[in-house]
Amino acid sequence: MIETTFTPVSAAVGGAMIGLGAVLLMALRGNVFGATGILAGVMSPSSSGEWAWRAVLMAGMISGPVAVFAVTGQMPAIEVPVSTWMLVVGGLIVGAGVTYGSGCTSGHGICGLARLSPRSIVATATFMASTAATVFVIRHVIGG
Repeated sequence: MIETTFTPVSAAVGGAMIGLGAVLLMALRGNVFGATGILAGVMSPSSSGEWAWRAVLMAGMISGPVAVFAVTGQMPAIEVPVSTWMLVVGGLIVGAGVTYGSGCTSGHGICGLARLSPRSIVATATFMASTAATVFVIRHVIGG
């Protein structure tokens, strides 16, 4: 059975950093911190100015493990208890959800809820309920 480690301090620090980043992006640029929207803008930018800030933000997200290594001397432990094909299927499902939901968990759950967006409230409630149901089925029905 998969065990979830309870890490309140690192979760609180990480959440605060994500929240601060979202607030700064909205305050300084007027943009919503939606990771898939940012990635889409890197892949097909509307202008060079739009591409630059998105690319810098993506580089910052990717360089996190390097920063951990620089501070601790070891790479962060990453455990993926599923096969590669399950990761691919999961990625396709998330991609479809992002497309039909007009945004991702970070855009709706962090920025949309903070702005009391009705669409984001519904989207966040939907993906939280779906996540809870999926975890229940995987852990208690299938027995993963």
